[in-house]
Amino acid sequence: MVKSASDIVFRKNELRKLKFKAIRHGIWFRSLSRIDRAIVDLTIKVSRGVRSSTLAKILYAVVRKVENTLENRFLQALKEFGFPRARMASFLAQKWGNAFARNWAYDISFAKFLAIMHINNSVPLRL
Repeated sequence: MVKSASDIVFRKNELRKLKFKAIRHGIWFRSLSRIDRAIVDLTIKVSRGVRSSTLAKILYAVVRKVENTLENRFLQALKEFGFPRARMASFLAQKWGNAFARNWAYDISFAKFLAIMHINNSVPLRL
């Protein structure tokens, strides 16, 4: 069990993955401040692992920011796209004679699948 942020070990590869994921989802520049981005970048460049408890606490706060933003985006897509599309697919399949499709409208896994597909397809390509 983690007692404090200083007990968490941040490794170079983990921070690199976090940065890549944040950039890919458009969070890196939108949700993180310039200083947060600089701290992560410098930590990746300078060290192999974090030993300082102060730096670990700061990095922990940045990681939480990224995770919260990703989670909020997913929940929004689930509410606004996943469940309405699941109901629509259920209605159409029932109309075509599929009796089992009635459960699709209330299937959380199906709604999550539709929301994830929407998120992955709706991210604009930036060149």
